[in-house]
Amino acid sequence: MNKSKFPKLLLMLALLAGICVLQPTLLSAQQDSPAAQQQPPESTNQPSAMNQASDAQTFSGKVAKAGGKFVLRDTASKAVYVLDDQDRAKQFEGQEVKVSGTLDAQTKTIHVSSIAPGL
Repeated sequence: MNKSKFPKLLLMLALLAGICVLQPTLLSAQQDSPAAQQQPPESTNQPSAMNQASDAQTFSGKVAKAGGKFVLRDTASKAVYVLDDQDRAKQFEGQEVKVSGTLDAQTKTIHVSSIAPGL
């Protein structure tokens, strides 16, 4: 083999070996990068407003009118929740009640299943 071609061939083999050794490392680094972990667009990743409601729960408090809407003021936690069934809530204005329903945490609205006088 020609002596001038030998160093070039050796250099090319060294580069090829380096690429083969580093490729898995580069791929794993690329997969771990924040750009590779980006979420799909919000419309496909975010659940609808109805799906954001938590499982059925029971809330206790006093029904009051605030901002033109009936709300439940939780006396224990001092939280205020909008009641989505305004007609049913109106019957209990000023009373301590137990409300069963699902909570939409984003809007702080209880989707009412039932309202009963509290104990």
